[in-house]
Amino acid sequence: MILRNQVEWAIHCCSVLSGLEAGETVSTKALAELHGVPKEYLSKALQALATAGLVVGTLGPTGGYRLARPASSITFLDIVEAIEGRKRTFQCTEIRANNPCLEGATRRPRGTCAIARVMYRADEAWRNELRGVTLEDLAKDVRRDVGEELLERTGAWLRKR
Repeated sequence: MILRNQVEWAIHCCSVLSGLEAGETVSTKALAELHGVPKEYLSKALQALATAGLVVGTLGPTGGYRLARPASSITFLDIVEAIEGRKRTFQCTEIRANNPCLEGATRRPRGTCAIARVMYRADEAWRNELRGVTLEDLAKDVRRDVGEELLERTGAWLRKR
């Protein structure tokens, strides 16, 4: 399974937005510049997040994005599904039905394919892991990993834009 780059970008942007003070927003341009990604493609990711109700965008010269809900209520899965959709990562096409030996067989495979069952369980385990991590959890890890100084410098840099 390969997720689009926009998933990574969206999670990073939501991480930044989770650190904003009440009433603050960050523009798409500033987020794109901060992360070194194309503004046009990042804009599509941010629009998908807005459509999913995870961020709110405001228009105008001082417009930008902020989280629509508290960081504690937005999970990695929410963000991934906003970008990728809610479809399963594995689609069973029932190729077992193509087996030429089925013709005349007294017993035919029934129910969900054993391979599909394994893949569906793996997909659900992956989703449960993403469902169990919020932006608030991420903020704690980021704070520990990069430290207060870099977070403050980044916040100041964003406020100048």
